[in-house]
Amino acid sequence: MTQKPSPARNYQQTMQAIGYVPRKEASQADYDRIGFMSGLEVHQQLKTDEKLFCRCPAGIYQGDDAYDAEVIRHMRPTLSELGEYDGTALMEFKTRKNIVYRIKNETTCTYEVDDTPPFPINRKAVDIAIEISLLKKLNIVGEIHITRKQYLDGSIPTGFQRTAIIGVEGAIALKNKTVRLIQLSLEEDSCREISDVGHWRTYKTDRLGMPLIETVTYPDMVNPDEVAEACQVIRFLNRSTDKVRVGIGSARQDVNVSCRGGTRVEIKGVSHIKWIPELTHNEAFRQWALLHIREILNQRIDPGKWQMHARELDPGDFPFRSQVLQQIAAQEMKLYGVRLPHFDGLLSHFTQPAQVFADEISDRLKVVACIEKPNMDAEDSLWRLETSAAYNRLREVLDARSEDAVLFFWGPEDDIATALETIEERCRMAFDGVPNETRKSFPDGTTMFERVLPGADRMYPDTDSPPIPLLDEDIERLGKDLPTLHNQAWQTMSNWGVPEDTYTYIFRNNLFPLIQQMVEEDGEDPVFAATLFGHRLKFVEGQYDQAPGFHYGMVAHMLRALREKGIPGEVMYSALPALWQYAEEDPAAVLDQIGYSPLEKTEVLAVLPELRKTFARIRLNGSGAAEADWLMGKLRPRALGNIPLNELKREIDARLGKEVRSKK
Repeated sequence: MTQKPSPARNYQQTMQAIGYVPRKEASQADYDRIGFMSGLEVHQQLKTDEKLFCRCPAGIYQGDDAYDAEVIRHMRPTLSELGEYDGTALMEFKTRKNIVYRIKNETTCTYEVDDTPPFPINRKAVDIAIEISLLKKLNIVGEIHITRKQYLDGSIPTGFQRTAIIGVEGAIALKNKTVRLIQLSLEEDSCREISDVGHWRTYKTDRLGMPLIETVTYPDMVNPDEVAEACQVIRFLNRSTDKVRVGIGSARQDVNVSCRGGTRVEIKGVSHIKWIPELTHNEAFRQWALLHIREILNQRIDPGKWQMHARELDPGDFPFRSQVLQQIAAQEMKLYGVRLPHFDGLLSHFTQPAQVFADEISDRLKVVACIEKPNMDAEDSLWRLETSAAYNRLREVLDARSEDAVLFFWGPEDDIATALETIEERCRMAFDGVPNETRKSFPDGTTMFERVLPGADRMYPDTDSPPIPLLDEDIERLGKDLPTLHNQAWQTMSNWGVPEDTYTYIFRNNLFPLIQQMVEEDGEDPVFAATLFGHRLKFVEGQYDQAPGFHYGMVAHMLRALREKGIPGEVMYSALPALWQYAEEDPAAVLDQIGYSPLEKTEVLAVLPELRKTFARIRLNGSGAAEADWLMGKLRPRALGNIPLNELKREIDARLGKEVRSKK
């Protein structure tokens, strides 16, 4: 009889069987092979003083422990207009969560807990949403119709979010293609989650109700880099108005991914665009792996004849070694064994880097049954906790055959029924391939199950809000003086010869209008101006803390002052850290702070002999090249603004060269 491969070996074999390729090695041919397809839902907070449907202040955040009261709620699903329940709402109801809201009086009112009807919609937010829609070539709707979108995860205390479509059917230009837009919506933001452990989930309400726009694309992206590029362009367009919030939490995106034969899976709340390529790559191949599992299962058994078997176990009957399983009795948990017919080798089947199908089951036990990890142990998994002796005994108790997989799981008695249902449900889904679901993202590019993917049944009209007509004259007014489009700015900088590695920083911080002004009005060299921000200031930003009062206009103001005094622009390289850290507005004070003083060439080089003596003391055997580099570093601050650095390098090399020749 052939020995079964170990879980780790089976993981490697199944990875090869589906043709998994690491993202950095993947080509467009690999994505075409699996039918990669992706779309985006990009969310951005708007810069308004008040929230969307009440008059509470927007943009005021408190620490997690700063609150005046706590409210506990339990969410229940409601019927849609067609008398149907949304699958997500039913799943959330099954979790039996206690939702805790930490409320600060300064940022919360009775509207947000559904004790007061909505105020009239924030018209400033509407105007900003229209302006951004026009930038994205969207067609503005004739009337705003506010609807309710059901959310039972607790992120909104009312159980629904008010949302309205502002523009439909637009487009954005990427470097090499056009991506179609479905719509732009204006909606109220949700709460900030603080913790989610067991049956308790805690939120802060300071962000709740802030105006937020959502830009939705068609699934036009055919590789991970296109997804990230499209997200950058949408963010650039949003920021170009200077009417959206920036910083941590102000923007996030949901990424929809599928492969050929798979289904739309939504990766929720991706915080950083740089995560998108790895996340979308892994999700597409995760679906490709699930389709491979489906093929194997359907070859082994008729789905209609498949039946899971489970029974309660006495921990004392098993020779457990792991500390986790030894603590089951002490924690008054129930222990169960499960037999999965014809699943042999599938629990260790590759799904994501360092994850297997067993993780798909464990994730759902945490989310749906609310049993914190570790919550199960599978004989055929990468993270098996127990020895073969315990599994031999389990196989005996469950009458498992060689083609079956077995696992232990444990949890509080009240959660066992939900856990059994969850395990069976996820295994039955494996016969169909890829479940419709929302997944949570992690920085390493992997994801985990978060909830069932919402459907149309969660949407219904908001009877508290009448339609709002949009007048042509208002739309025309908002369409005047729109910012330069991203693709036009891209082409302009390309014509200037600006290095492409500066573009992301410039667009992300909406610096193109300022650079354009510096070039056209101040006569600055465009490459120098762009790299001053995209290279030099980007480096400074990564090294030092930013002063609260700093703004990018200070850089242009400082450079203008230097030019007026006849001081070379290279002095800005030393001035940038001072501007960034201290937000000093007075150019003279900045120059004094960095120790700049105008010197003649002879004055700069006057200290060279003494520096060479110092170098000789600290490096007795130093080479000429090393000495030249050291001297450049020491003289550079004196030279900036007084001698071009390339000329300083020639002077040092010439003097060192003369000495070498004289020694010979």
